[in-house]
Amino acid sequence: MDYVYAPGKNHLFVPGPVNIPEPVLRAMNRNNEDYRSPAIPAMTKTLLEDVKKIFKSTAGTTFLIPTTGTGAWESALTNTLSPGDRIVSFLIGQFSLLWIDQQQRLNFNVDVVESDWGQGANLDVLESKLASDGAHTIKAICIVHNETATGVTNDLSKVRFLLDKYKHPALLLVDGVSSICALDFRMDEWGVDVALTGSQKALSLPTGIGIICASPKALEASKTSKSVKVFFDWKDYLKFYKLGTYWPYTPSIQLLYGLRAALDLLFEEGLDNVIARHSRLGKATRLAVEAWGLKNCTQKEEWFSDTVTAVLVPSYIDSSEIVRRAWKRYNLSLGLGLNKVAGKVFRIGHLGNLNELQLLGCLAGVEMILKDVGYPVKLGSGVAAASAYLQNNIPLIPSRI
Repeated sequence: MDYVYAPGKNHLFVPGPVNIPEPVLRAMNRNNEDYRSPAIPAMTKTLLEDVKKIFKSTAGTTFLIPTTGTGAWESALTNTLSPGDRIVSFLIGQFSLLWIDQQQRLNFNVDVVESDWGQGANLDVLESKLASDGAHTIKAICIVHNETATGVTNDLSKVRFLLDKYKHPALLLVDGVSSICALDFRMDEWGVDVALTGSQKALSLPTGIGIICASPKALEASKTSKSVKVFFDWKDYLKFYKLGTYWPYTPSIQLLYGLRAALDLLFEEGLDNVIARHSRLGKATRLAVEAWGLKNCTQKEEWFSDTVTAVLVPSYIDSSEIVRRAWKRYNLSLGLGLNKVAGKVFRIGHLGNLNELQLLGCLAGVEMILKDVGYPVKLGSGVAAASAYLQNNIPLIPSRI
């Protein structure tokens, strides 16, 4: 894809990284500091407590690791499991595929449950496996809460229901990279043992912090884990927590200040209001897709994601051309179709610090691009459907009056 200068601001509508709000940018615009000074440990202590709120956990222990979501995956696995441990893991799209690849390369015994791309995790198969596992050979269930490749969200409460139904002690490890701070997530209520996210998603920060919340059960499991780990070892963090210095190695000072500002924005709006906002924007996007006469890659309404919509295109259109043209002509960044859905879908990300007018601008841009590539869209149809819904569903407590 050749680089061309495009005037105006880049309109970033991929499902992460996302737009960074101005208060967060300003908070990060600072010099380096000594992380061993009193100031950084004091801020870190409040961050570790406040970040638990985005997981809706009071019992969990949090870790802020200078890494991406991939590093957070590895941390969750290596701190709670040992090589050869049996894992049930669900393959429903590109990111669940990558996590499974990591699990296999770390020498776990991965029992893969695969679904068609566009479907959620097959929980009937999980129930069968749990029912037949009287010896409790399954040590963990690994599931991606929100699969961004296909726009599928899984129901974690049903996974917990099945574990409880069969009184199974397996750990529940959840990738919440593109869901936490945007979708309903209840770590303690759903009995999630390790949940993780990345700073560049709904928190609306730059990439660089893997955020992990571990239950007391997960911390207990970490005491007997035999997996090799160094950089991601929770024991090192816990040691420095007790010392009150918090960091076993150098953190990104600027990202910590950015995280402070991002959390303050979330709490000012109210986490439940943030989740409701994402629900509205997700619904509006799906209505626009319907008005265009196109279909959602996600095959059932129960799996619809409120952070990303994967749009199927007709067979005579290469969805990669839509993404290329969006960037080159309109300075609009949309998500490519990945792996099995490459060329078949394009993705509209609608997560993070985002409002209605920004989304409507994106949808107007998509309509122009569809027209450009020869799809017979009626200009304004998707925007009209989305704006009518948004106008009729104004939040009861707007963020500004």
